[in-house]
Amino acid sequence: MFEERNYKRTFYSAPQSVTSLVAALLEPAIIVAVFLAATVAHDEPVSRAALTLCLLVFALTFPGRNRFKDKLLNAATDIVSSWVPLLAILYLCGYATRSLHYFENDVLLSWALVTPWVQWVAVWIGRTILRRRALQPHLRKSAIIVGASPLGVKVAAALEGDKEEGRDFLGWFDDRADERVAGETTGRMLGGLKDVAPYVRTHGVADVFITLPLGSQPRILELLESIQGTTASLYFVPDVFGISIVQGRLQDMNGVPVVGILETPFTGTNELVKRISDIMLASIILVLISPLLLAIAIGVKLSSPGPAIFRQKRNGLDGGEITVYKFRSMRTMDNGPVIAQATKEDPRITPFGAFLRRTSLDELPQFINVLQGRMSIVGPRPHAVAHNEMYREMIKAYMVRHKVKPGITGWAQVNGLRGETDTVEKMKARVEYDLEYLRNWSLVLDLQIMVRTIRVIFFDRNAY
Repeated sequence: MFEERNYKRTFYSAPQSVTSLVAALLEPAIIVAVFLAATVAHDEPVSRAALTLCLLVFALTFPGRNRFKDKLLNAATDIVSSWVPLLAILYLCGYATRSLHYFENDVLLSWALVTPWVQWVAVWIGRTILRRRALQPHLRKSAIIVGASPLGVKVAAALEGDKEEGRDFLGWFDDRADERVAGETTGRMLGGLKDVAPYVRTHGVADVFITLPLGSQPRILELLESIQGTTASLYFVPDVFGISIVQGRLQDMNGVPVVGILETPFTGTNELVKRISDIMLASIILVLISPLLLAIAIGVKLSSPGPAIFRQKRNGLDGGEITVYKFRSMRTMDNGPVIAQATKEDPRITPFGAFLRRTSLDELPQFINVLQGRMSIVGPRPHAVAHNEMYREMIKAYMVRHKVKPGITGWAQVNGLRGETDTVEKMKARVEYDLEYLRNWSLVLDLQIMVRTIRVIFFDRNAY
């Protein structure tokens, strides 16, 4: 049993696996190495501009994605979908800062074409090494699960599906009668809780996964005392499948272990990276589109009476109210306690406004919101306050999407959920994509969403 005075020394964030560490360094290292190799191959000097680009790319791509467990086709798709947006952003920055002339076109072209191939080959080699290593008998580890519940079944499926880890799942232990345990455990029950420690010693079990409910604390403590007399590694698996976990991690709070299950991904360095990228990109985009903004404003004024900019109250970070800017696309400016969503052939929408909404040009003033710090370029789309009050009561974990700043575009929008959400099911699907974005955020994911947004604007017809 852990003593209170040992908490600070005992509890730490989970250490990074060797493969994750290799992957974190490998992707940015390959990108930089291929660029330098292309520079040398074309007899170009490694100039100060080249070194600056290398540092910038390394910062943008670190840590690299761990693709060693992905299927090769999925890995190839992921590599390309990450690489193309990065090149697009670098080109945009180079164009805006007039620094493209520092680099030879042949070098950039070779770099752009060769890098994804080298990354894929590295993934194939790493995947092959892991699989061969996992097949070596002396490196394989046996594992058992204490708790023949639906959660225990899920853990067993995870163990048997992760071939690269080299684990052999032996079976379950549980004190309950056969009719009370999960049906999938039939024929693989190894005994009750009192049998765990002797079985571990006799069979040299390496890993023990405990999936008992928290209400079984006395039994868990007794089990821990008995297993700690062996050399097995112990893992407690809490049943949190009914909770929308965002950025779950183990933290040390002045010597007290705290398990975070719902936290914003934008803390510390991530918050700084997100804000800097928002400011840089929003500034560049606003400069480039300023003539377009002026033309649209004139078009709105000519299309119907009223202001060019529509200001609407929406919920932002942590649910606080913010003012969001849009080009006015309707004859009315609804901003009250009850707001009807825009529908197809909505009589409130002007002909020019329909064009703006279909192409998302009405959202362009929100880049000003980004500079103000109210929004991000990428994030969950903000909904009207009236809609939030309605959906927060109808959809589980709806308000979790407000753990980050709302975005001009988002993961849900590039996955087909753009425009009217005329059913609760559609809004639930949008929320699920928003939560997935919070769980998996990275700067590369933001870049992918930005590039995919351009394609959606031209080919998607769901917005009106």
